[in-house]
Amino acid sequence: MRPWLVAARPSTLLASVAPVLVGSGLAADAGVFRWDAFSAALAGAVLINLAANFANDASDAKRGVDTASRIGPPRAVATGLLTARQVWTATAIVVAGASVLGIYLASISSWVIIAVGAASILAMLGYTGGPVPYGYRALGEVFVFLFFGLAAVVGSRFVHDATAPREAWLLAIPVGFLASAILVANNVRDIDTDAHTGKRTLAVVLGRPAARILFGGLILGAFVLTAVFAATGWTARGSLISLAALPLAYMPIRTVARSFDGPQLIGALQANARLHLIFGILLAVGVQL
Repeated sequence: MRPWLVAARPSTLLASVAPVLVGSGLAADAGVFRWDAFSAALAGAVLINLAANFANDASDAKRGVDTASRIGPPRAVATGLLTARQVWTATAIVVAGASVLGIYLASISSWVIIAVGAASILAMLGYTGGPVPYGYRALGEVFVFLFFGLAAVVGSRFVHDATAPREAWLLAIPVGFLASAILVANNVRDIDTDAHTGKRTLAVVLGRPAARILFGGLILGAFVLTAVFAATGWTARGSLISLAALPLAYMPIRTVARSFDGPQLIGALQANARLHLIFGILLAVGVQL
């Protein structure tokens, strides 16, 4: 199982959990929560994330960007643990599973879910694959915000009763900010090897100092926006409970701002993923208070 765990990157899968919790928490607050919708949405989100990791592993190996000098965790195809064919086959199986769940969610809500799911799959495949991979053109963080923020939170709320209230759109913004920060931390860690291999991530385009500022801005911005939305009454006042996660932001912000050490930056990325999950849990609970 080890090669598949390497390709799956389990720590990154947390990014797909928090948005579903927030959207489902909003549904519970409105009295329309459905366990089947929640379970299918959560499983589908994790499967799409998993498929994205598989596709990224195979695509990066094909383009030769996962070199021996890379700082981050090993990649399954680049290191020979798995073949590209094995990984692409697994990607197809996982996408098929997510598609079945998407069809079920559409059957209990609206065909709109089919469109969102199809767009998510295309975005997943186009991140580092296809003729014009947007992850190599400084657009990765934008798509993470759109699909792990807006689409994930609003979609997870929508599947319960086919509605998308304003509160879901607003709370999707801080959730998307924290998800995007995970990718920024990853790209700050890999900035030297990415620049050397021609992978123009947003961190490469901005440079290390500006990318570090962006990372901190996304994390702190998530908390500021959550507080503003609650204070103005645009979202539930109970959402302020998510601010209890703010102390967890200190370590990743400080590490990314100061460190050049690979293992420390990997730790910061993992800490940011935990922050994203805990923030989502607290937000999901808070909107129901």
